[in-house]
Amino acid sequence: MEGDVLSGFGDRHNMDGKLLQSFQKSFVDVQDILDQNRLLINEINQNHESKQPENLGRNVGLIKELNNNIRRVASLYGDLSHSFARSVDASSEGESSGTLKSDGKANQKRFRSG
Repeated sequence: MEGDVLSGFGDRHNMDGKLLQSFQKSFVDVQDILDQNRLLINEINQNHESKQPENLGRNVGLIKELNNNIRRVASLYGDLSHSFARSVDASSEGESSGTLKSDGKANQKRFRSG
C-alpha cells in the first residue's frame, strides 16, 4: 500500500518535471526572441537616424520582422498560460476530494460573491 502512494508521487513528480522543462524551454525561446527584437530596434533606430533612403527602406522589412517576432512572443505566452492553467486544473482535480458525477467530473459547487 505504501509503495502505491510513493509510486503515485513519483509519477506526479515526473509530470511536474516535464512541465517545468516545457516552461523553461518556452521562456528561453521568448527571451531569445526579445533579445533579437532589441537588436532589430537598435538597427531600426540607427537606420532612421542616418536618414539615408536605402536604410529607411530597409526599416520596412525590419519592422515587419519585429512585428512577426512580437506575434510569436504573444503566441508563446498564450501557450504558456494555457499549459499552466491545464496543469493547475489537473493538479486540483487529482487532489480534489469531491464526489464524482456519472460523467467522471468532480461535483463541486462554486459560490459567487455579491
